[in-house]
Amino acid sequence: MENPQGQSRNKKKRLTQEQVRKLEKCFTLNNKLDPDLKLQLSNTLGLPQRRVAVWFQNKRARSKTQSLELQYCNLQSKLEAVLSDKAKLEHQVQFLQDELKRSRNQLALFTHQDSPVDDSNLGSCEEGNDNQVVVFDELYDCFVTNGHGSSSTSWV
Repeated sequence: MENPQGQSRNKKKRLTQEQVRKLEKCFTLNNKLDPDLKLQLSNTLGLPQRRVAVWFQNKRARSKTQSLELQYCNLQSKLEAVLSDKAKLEHQVQFLQDELKRSRNQLALFTHQDSPVDDSNLGSCEEGNDNQVVVFDELYDCFVTNGHGSSSTSWV
């Protein structure tokens, strides 16, 4: 809607830098606007009370949005770190499972068993007789120390 001079009736003047500075200062002290402060700011800045109230409402909304964006960024970076750790751990688990499988197959060959070791028992060390356990322990020590008495396991 335009008036006879060609100007919009709803056109509002922008706040001056000084008005914004004072509003920002009040907002940092208290982001809720009580009626007394609204009246005081309105008189001091020469603005309608409604304009001061709307400015505070908009500023709270912007602050909340900025806070949510910051929280999102923090959560996103934490998620990326956790996913990276998960991938490393999965790689380590696979490496250890492969190493255990190789060790069990070596043990099977060493004890002259003709059939390869069943992978479904990778988590159990309780099988076989005591003699096999001793041989397994010796074989494990050989793998862990690389046969030289020093451990240098790589998690590649």
